[in-house]
Amino acid sequence: MLAPWRLVHVSAPEGMHMPTKAPETSRQLQRKAAVIDEIKQRLTDSDAAVLTEYRGLTVHQIAELRAALRPAATDYKVFKNTLARRAVSDVGMDDVASMLEGPVAIAFVRKEGGDPVTAAKALRDFAKIHPALVLKGGMLGVRPLSTAEVEALADVPPREVILARLAGGFQAPLVKAAGLFQAFTRNFAYGLKAYAELRAESEPAVAAAPEPAPEAVADPEPAADAPEAPEADAAAEETASEPEPDAGAESAEPTE
Repeated sequence: MLAPWRLVHVSAPEGMHMPTKAPETSRQLQRKAAVIDEIKQRLTDSDAAVLTEYRGLTVHQIAELRAALRPAATDYKVFKNTLARRAVSDVGMDDVASMLEGPVAIAFVRKEGGDPVTAAKALRDFAKIHPALVLKGGMLGVRPLSTAEVEALADVPPREVILARLAGGFQAPLVKAAGLFQAFTRNFAYGLKAYAELRAESEPAVAAAPEPAPEAVADPEPAADAPEAPEADAAAEETASEPEPDAGAESAEPTE
């Protein structure tokens, strides 16, 4: 009769260790930590980040998308969602964590030479041709973006167009001001010339003004009346030369 099975503890030989759980300093954990640090660094060095779902895209199509994003200084990277969640949480972008569901790739728009508008336009145009690419949202600076806001960002004119419009807007008032200044100086010159001509025409009239002086000389009508005074004096003399009646003569008249 066979003896029943019994559990027998077998100790490992001296110098040998049984396999145990991998220590925290293992290469796998180090690789995960390195990926988390890379994501955080890319988020810090980016002006914007757009999250996309790439399920159904082929390797060749993803390569085409990366080439389309290259002029916008944008890197298209695929990371595990668990590591990406830890990274966005560490940099304070918890609003993005909810978008990290399913196969997600992140388009990082670099601060140096990057253009979020051009990147959003490239992603939107590529999604129109390849519906497998789905825009999920993203970040512009520290502001979260919805899918609709990413598409609206794609409709913004490129930076060169905006700068050209600004330059034209600044130039137009300057040209207008220069035209007004020229018109002012031209009108001022015309006005000054007209005033000088009017002044020249009025000078002869001012010089002829002393002509009324002869009237003042020929005015001596009172002098013509002056001879009347000798007549009055002669009358007075005649009156004075007449003899006054003698009182004795009157009394010498015979009385009746």
